Amino acid sequence: MRCGAFRTKSAIMAPMDSSGPTTLDRDAVAAREHRNGFIAAVVAHGIWGLLPLYLRLLSNVPALQIMVHRLVWCCIVVVTWLLVRGGLAPVRAALRDPTTRLRLAASAALISINWLGFTWAVNNGHVVEVSLGYFINPLLNVAIGVAFLGEKLTPARWFAVLLAAVGVAYLTVMQGRFPSLALVVGMSFAIYGLIRKVIPVEAIAGLAAETLLLMPLGIAYLLWCEWAGTGVLGNGQWSSLWLLAASGLITAVPLGLFSYGARRIPYSTIGLIQYLGPSIQIVLGIFVFREAFSHVQAVSYGLIWIALALYATDGLRRSRAAAP
Repeated sequence: MRCGAFRTKSAIMAPMDSSGPTTLDRDAVAAREHRNGFIAAVVAHGIWGLLPLYLRLLSNVPALQIMVHRLVWCCIVVVTWLLVRGGLAPVRAALRDPTTRLRLAASAALISINWLGFTWAVNNGHVVEVSLGYFINPLLNVAIGVAFLGEKLTPARWFAVLLAAVGVAYLTVMQGRFPSLALVVGMSFAIYGLIRKVIPVEAIAGLAAETLLLMPLGIAYLLWCEWAGTGVLGNGQWSSLWLLAASGLITAVPLGLFSYGARRIPYSTIGLIQYLGPSIQIVLGIFVFREAFSHVQAVSYGLIWIALALYATDGLRRSRAAAP
């Protein structure tokens, strides 16, 4: 009798033990999500770092037209991708919700400002200067992560943030002017990242919704440019048209990767990774585009890079300490 009862109990308990994921399974999934998010963010910022090489090929096109073409072609790419993958239901759901729609409109406006400022800077010989905006941007991300998302920083990381802030302040004082272009580019992308992190929409669907909201304005502007004779078709710039069409992929891929990564890793980690893009840009500005790089900029950027090294070292030490 006891044996039968034991077998019955075992038979009942066995499915219960295997009915859900174990703690180890959940940890493995979380680790995989974190790793995938980290890789996606790194690749996104690597692409953005190399973006000046592409934009210089379009130096004969006004910055505003380039930005609007990026918007339109990006929308075409992401909507097509979603249709191939199964439909636009997530996009429709996002746009039907008034709060989400308002946030997406705000993020769309911010990323448009960011694109416009960066494009103008690259095609007017300010790659080194605008790279400062993306050096400032991670500092803003760290501040946003602490102020709005409840993220915590260690003393070492606080010191790194302070050191980088000193580098930016030194550059501002020594040059005798406020780095307004850098601030516009850095601030617009920092707030964009925050909004995209809290919107309950996946990366590609959110990007599709953002661009769809501005698509009518974008198409109207491009048609007006063609009617006024200032568009690329009206000027017979067919090679530029093909390059502008390629901006759909060049824009959509890193933005999708960034949004994917931002939802899966801490925002302060995003702040760290974002030093990669401007580091590549400053190398291009100095050695490829031959822009000036003064000793004041060298000191300022040097302080920022030291801060980055401190930040990264602290993160590596803590991750090793936490490893089993």
